[in-house]
Amino acid sequence: MNYQFDWSVVTSNFPRLFDGLLLTLEIAVIVIALSMILAIPVAFLRMSNIEVVRWLAQIYIEIFRCTPLLVQLFWVYYALPTLTGITIPGTISAVIALTLNLTAFMAEAYRSGFQAVPPEQVEAGKMLRLSRFQQIRYIIVPQALKQQLPVILSLNISLFKDTALVSTIAVADLMFTANKISTESYRALEILTVAALMYFVIAFPASLILSKIERNLMMGSSVRKKKGLAVQMMPGGKVKVKS
Repeated sequence: MNYQFDWSVVTSNFPRLFDGLLLTLEIAVIVIALSMILAIPVAFLRMSNIEVVRWLAQIYIEIFRCTPLLVQLFWVYYALPTLTGITIPGTISAVIALTLNLTAFMAEAYRSGFQAVPPEQVEAGKMLRLSRFQQIRYIIVPQALKQQLPVILSLNISLFKDTALVSTIAVADLMFTANKISTESYRALEILTVAALMYFVIAFPASLILSKIERNLMMGSSVRKKKGLAVQMMPGGKVKVKS
């Protein structure tokens, strides 16, 4: 049986799909912005010298990293109102669940970057009498963000794709709108294909940018290593000898 494509259903419903895409982008931008900010204190709590604080941060991170995002969405949308007695709209529930999830992953990425900052630079900040907040702001966070930028961008791209799950709690995002139009028109193939292409048009350029950043970082690291070797080979240069 040959399937007869009818793309007129796409053109007639494209404004609805576009509105769904705008809501998807709005949710993604809000969640990414909140997570990138909230993950900083969570990462430092995860590295705290106070054992109770460190364990509480780790428990939060592991819960949201080791449970399905769909379950987290359902819990915030259905279970949280039962516990609090407050009805939470679907869009807000989606933002809360996605933010909690992404913050957990982002905090681990930050922690890895923070721990990679050379201790000598932190000590130099102390000698310059910088406060702890100034050390974090001017020394630790900028270097950690630069080093972990590929990981952070990869997490953000994954988050954008994961927003499709919010359709399960009746948020009128791109996926919810596409499913609704498919049900109304009985043209799932055309509608879902266009929806997939709309996700692709956003995610693919971002992945290209991510690849370029990774290549630039690798090239920069390679150049620094070569320069270091060249300095050692210059007359009077110090040669590092492994003991």
